[in-house]
Amino acid sequence: MNRHTLPIVFLVVLAALAVGLRTAPLSSQGLTITAAAVEGALPVNAVDDPLWQRTTAVDVPLSAQMIAKPFWPTAKVKSIRVRGLHNGQDLALLLEWNDDTRNDASLRVDEFRDSVAVQFPLVAAQPFVCMGQQGGNVNIWHWKADWQAALVARRTLQAAHPNIYVDYYPFAEADDNLYAAAYADTTYLTAEAAGNLLAMPVHASPVEDLVAGGFGTLTSQPAAAQNVQGYGVWQNGVWRVIFSRGLRSNESDDIVLTPDQVYAVAFAAWDGANGERNGAKATSQWVSLQFGAAAAPTAPAAPEAPSAPAPMGLPLWAWIILGVLGLLILLGGLFALLLPDRT
Repeated sequence: MNRHTLPIVFLVVLAALAVGLRTAPLSSQGLTITAAAVEGALPVNAVDDPLWQRTTAVDVPLSAQMIAKPFWPTAKVKSIRVRGLHNGQDLALLLEWNDDTRNDASLRVDEFRDSVAVQFPLVAAQPFVCMGQQGGNVNIWHWKADWQAALVARRTLQAAHPNIYVDYYPFAEADDNLYAAAYADTTYLTAEAAGNLLAMPVHASPVEDLVAGGFGTLTSQPAAAQNVQGYGVWQNGVWRVIFSRGLRSNESDDIVLTPDQVYAVAFAAWDGANGERNGAKATSQWVSLQFGAAAAPTAPAAPEAPSAPAPMGLPLWAWIILGVLGLLILLGGLFALLLPDRT
């Protein structure tokens, strides 16, 4: 053995040790969100409920949307912390991210809301992460801060523009509030009369349930199919938003979930103070969502057998021999490195 062959022998010994330990020199694993199994109702309107602490939070990185115009290299939200719970019937996801300002109004032309979205593929494979693709639809749950604020205290256009003035509407009686009359008769509110979800004065949930199959195909599901609930709280520079829905759905454009499967999921976030809206946002890649198993009934403990050392791939004597051999090779290598090369 000389100083040139010694490194090869040393690597061979290290490989033998790795095989004996049953370890992989290199490994790579994507992010996996585990929805913990709990009993009873889920905390769908309580971001501080202790049940959320039973889950392991996963930080999902986000990056600026630079695939389709308008590109947005200055997207503010860099990551979202995700927790999940399920009870065998329903799923709840708690999303948390940093945001210095609360933007929950969009009535003025220069106002943009904070919002966050969860996306599921509706096909077995993973379609394009940005809105899916032809033949690869996605189901999107989009929570909007202004819809959330409207459920608490609706802000009207007259509140945003207190000096607004209505000249005259022939359908309003002389003693009527002209502003109220002008914006209450659906004859003159064609989008609301047509059932456009975005034109509704009040929403049952701050979450819009959508489907898409590529850029320019984003479509809101009918009002009767809006079955995703949401609840959001902004406090001390942090948004915390809960999405909840039954695992199963009769809607053809909804993701159907079963606890024994693993699903792809992606996230997006908008910072209204940064002018973000539509495609100007931060997005994640696909990550995995799995369901934790419910705790099995506790069985009576069996008497413990005398414990014996558990071998890790090789018996103890083999480890002693490998250890001594490795030490001798290491010492021999150091000695060979100190000798002058006479070749």
